[in-house]
Amino acid sequence: MLRVKGLTKKFGKKVANENVNLSLEAGEIGVLLGPNGAGKSTAIKCILGLLHFDGTVKIGGFPANSSKAKQILGYVPEFPCLYDMLTVREQFEFVVRAYKLDREKSRRYAAELVDRLRLTEVVDTLCKDLSKGMQQKVSIICALLPRPKLLLLDEPMLGLDPHAIKELRLIVQDLAEEGVAVLISTHMISTVEGIWGKAYIMNKGKVVSCHRKEEMVGMWSESLERIFFAETESYDSQWRYDEPIKPSSAKAPAAQPSAGSSKKKPQQVSRPKTTKKKKNNKKKK
Repeated sequence: MLRVKGLTKKFGKKVANENVNLSLEAGEIGVLLGPNGAGKSTAIKCILGLLHFDGTVKIGGFPANSSKAKQILGYVPEFPCLYDMLTVREQFEFVVRAYKLDREKSRRYAAELVDRLRLTEVVDTLCKDLSKGMQQKVSIICALLPRPKLLLLDEPMLGLDPHAIKELRLIVQDLAEEGVAVLISTHMISTVEGIWGKAYIMNKGKVVSCHRKEEMVGMWSESLERIFFAETESYDSQWRYDEPIKPSSAKAPAAQPSAGSSKKKPQQVSRPKTTKKKKNNKKKK
């Protein structure tokens, strides 16, 4: 469903993405992980066709900048982009008309999503008067209404309450079961634990590794966070593993000293001695 090959994006002399390769099949949930500044959002914008880049991107076999690709693509940006002077209901109606969707089916689907994300009380509120979390929920529903075949989510959990996070995870899993490919770009690793199928880890503009969940064994199959830190943290840092197990593409971190091993005593810092002047307690005659 998604094929990204050799994606390279430069801003002047700065390389934001370098030879990025990604792929997702129908029904697959992929996550794009990386620290701040790793190039995740830039890669997403290139896939969307919002930025010029070198390389190729195909969605459903169509070039990413083609109208056929955009018809099967859904996108939730990191920061909601809504029409301030439209109500929530009017925002949904705009999407229905823009995509020429079946009105009755779309309204029923919107009502279902509104109920799941607890937006019932604000459907007649102007978008500009909504909180950040409410705007994010509206943005998610707008992306889902056209029933895309590929859904891109850029930090979708930011600003959401715990109930909405739980529902969005369930919605993503439901979409995958229906054959929708989902790519979630995030650095909030805990929000995608348990639902991911393929993980791409980016650092300094490059994809440093790709992991499939079914290939992971032991502790690696249980914690995406362990994989992430193995790929992005320096091994001379204070971070260490408790177990000497490693994924195929990550080097094992240095072993921790055992309880019986000798440890260097911490250097003691002595405070310089100071002399205090004695108070003259003699009373003046």
